[in-house]
Amino acid sequence: MNKAVFLDRDGTINENKSGYNYRLEDLEIIPRVIEGLNRIQAEYKLIIVTNQSGIARGYYTKEDYFNFRNELLKRLNEEGVFLSGDYHCPHSPEKNCNCRKPKTGMLEEATKHFNLDLKKCWMIGDHLSDIQTGKNAGCKTIHILTRHVTNPLKEADFVARDMIEAAGYILNHS
Repeated sequence: MNKAVFLDRDGTINENKSGYNYRLEDLEIIPRVIEGLNRIQAEYKLIIVTNQSGIARGYYTKEDYFNFRNELLKRLNEEGVFLSGDYHCPHSPEKNCNCRKPKTGMLEEATKHFNLDLKKCWMIGDHLSDIQTGKNAGCKTIHILTRHVTNPLKEADFVARDMIEAAGYILNHS
């Protein structure tokens, strides 16, 4: 069985400028993310799991989402970071679907596709819903601090100042 690091997208990989990130001109990769992901990918698959309720709310289209995602992946690839998967929940919270974090549907889908052992996997995110998702799926969790989220979540297994610190912790505890 394989192991992966699940990554929230907005606020974890790229700056969360508006709460609904879809404009290419707003795409900015957070400092130290590239270096951290490069370290992690040596031993783990990298998989994005992201709530994108802006689609259901009509703030942007699926095409906008995919354009933003494709540009993000292109920029990561140019820096030697290659993601194995990308899963998104396009639903609003009111739909009560199984894929919206903190539910585990996206992780379950990735587990089937990549033959993952969730006990050997990690979830990294900047919000409580990310940490809860990881816990609900049986993963270890890391709360990553950002300039917008500075209060550590005690629910996480570890709190990291940035992706390089998160990478070091994962690689030392795998």
